[in-house]
Formats: sequence, C-alpha cells, structure tokens
Amino acid sequence: MKHSPLRTILLVEDSLVDAEMTMDALREANLANPVTHVEDGVECLDWLYARGAFAGRGEEDPAVVLLDIKMPRLDGLEVLTQMRADERFRRTPVVILSSSREESDLIRSWDLGVNAYVMKPVDVSQFFQAVRTLGQFWAVLNQAPEQD
Repeated sequence: MKHSPLRTILLVEDSLVDAEMTMDALREANLANPVTHVEDGVECLDWLYARGAFAGRGEEDPAVVLLDIKMPRLDGLEVLTQMRADERFRRTPVVILSSSREESDLIRSWDLGVNAYVMKPVDVSQFFQAVRTLGQFWAVLNQAPEQD
C-alpha cells in the first residue's frame, strides 16, 4: 500500500479555542497536509503508537507534532521525553506551542530536544502568522531524515 506523500500534522492541544485557531492558521497557509487534533498527551501517544481509539489509523509517522505543554493527564514535556527516548520518534520534528512564560519550561523543552518553541502571543494575528510560518516550514520545506 502506497502512502500519501503528505504526512499528517499532529496537533496536541487541550484548549479547543487554541486548537481551532491553530487549525485556521494552518488552513490559511494553504497546506495540503491533513491535520489531526488530539486533546492531551495520552491521546498523542495513543495516536503515535496507533493504539486505543487510533488502533486502525495505519503506521505512518507525523510530519510534525505541534505540542502544548500544560495539558491534563500527561503534559507536553512528558510526551516529548517519551518521544525522544524512542528510536522511532527521536527525529520527529516537535514544535512547542505554549502560553507558558516559565523559563524552566523553555529550558527543559530545549534540553529534551524540541525543534522549535513558540510562545502563543495574546495577539491573534501574530499567532496566526507564527503558525502559518511553522506549518509551511515543517510540512513543506523540512524533510525528516531518511530511516535506514
């Protein structure tokens, strides 16, 4: 079975308002990539490992994971920790999209191997521009390294 060359953008965000704004910004960027939204870290890991509610989704890895930090059940930093500990997801691009202004979150994200960290601005137009730029870079221009 041949997979589509356009891999999924996985959006992990517990705020439905922020998730909808992010998806609107990605649509405005004219990306053809499908976007899947999950609401917390547990759902993210279930999607990545195609288990639970996502058991039938296939085995294709995402083009990029857009990851919030502050979420119920399992936060974004724990998701990032688990992804980087797994050879399969070690090179998957991860972008933190967070309203957290805590320096410790920023430092820990970089220490864990995040590819980019974007603070959600209060200004909606700035947020849209940041997400459009990120989406175009990670989904279109940036290719994950070939697996051996």
